[in-house]
Amino acid sequence: MNITLRSLAMFLMMGTAAIAQQIDTPRPSPVGTVTQKTGLAEFTVTYSRPSAKGRKVFGDIVPFNELWRFGANMATILKSNEEFSIQGNKIPAGEYSFFAIPGETEWTLILNKTAKMSGTSNYKQEEDALRFKVKPETTPYKTETFTIGFANIRDNAAAIEVSWENTKVSFDVNVEFDAKVMKQIDDVMAGPSAGAYNTAASYYFNNNKDMKKALEYVNKALEKGGDKYWILTLKAQIQASLMDYKGAVETANKAIVLAKADEDNSYVNSNTTRIAEWTPKIPAAKGKK
Repeated sequence: MNITLRSLAMFLMMGTAAIAQQIDTPRPSPVGTVTQKTGLAEFTVTYSRPSAKGRKVFGDIVPFNELWRFGANMATILKSNEEFSIQGNKIPAGEYSFFAIPGETEWTLILNKTAKMSGTSNYKQEEDALRFKVKPETTPYKTETFTIGFANIRDNAAAIEVSWENTKVSFDVNVEFDAKVMKQIDDVMAGPSAGAYNTAASYYFNNNKDMKKALEYVNKALEKGGDKYWILTLKAQIQASLMDYKGAVETANKAIVLAKADEDNSYVNSNTTRIAEWTPKIPAAKGKK
């Protein structure tokens, strides 16, 4: 009988332990991930997000002039699939732990080559990939939960913004993409499709490169793919940039006819607007010849 009771008690204890192991409760500082594409690079920040909960943050729970893991729990990680630069310093693609030393008037931000760390316990300054300075801003609003995000997205840069309580710091991550895009264009041009020619022409036009080359590419796109109103629209803009306003108007009119047949009013309207802008310039363009 005693053996039976002991066995039952042990069974109940084991069952209770198994149930306890299955309980999932909210974390005080949940993990957050933010990803942003800029240029050809994709940046990802993974970090834990503590909340103020009525406490004074900077100068108190986050002391000034001491190394901080830039969040809670594991060290914050910044990852990029492409080389990037911060304040003129080039950083190879990869994963980096992200630390800060907050100050009252200036912060030191740190990227360290050892990506995965439990807080600051294994941090070694000799493993730093970069240290740089930023100025904190005082915000008129309060950010309750520690937040890292991206703002002011451009083709060649994005701002990383860090906010908590009434403090914000921000800095740019810069990327180079032109050389890679130009190499892709050169590689594809060996046996390109109409779409590849159109993409190349569009890149040349949008980035104000050699417009004669852009015209060559867009003509190849039309030759290989036939008259498409979106390609004709691009050609008209390239012609206008070369001051061939008469040709631009003729090409835009062709685009309008095809766009109307496809009931694409956005192209009809945009080409109509451009024709009105270019038409008065035709006599001036003739006079320059």
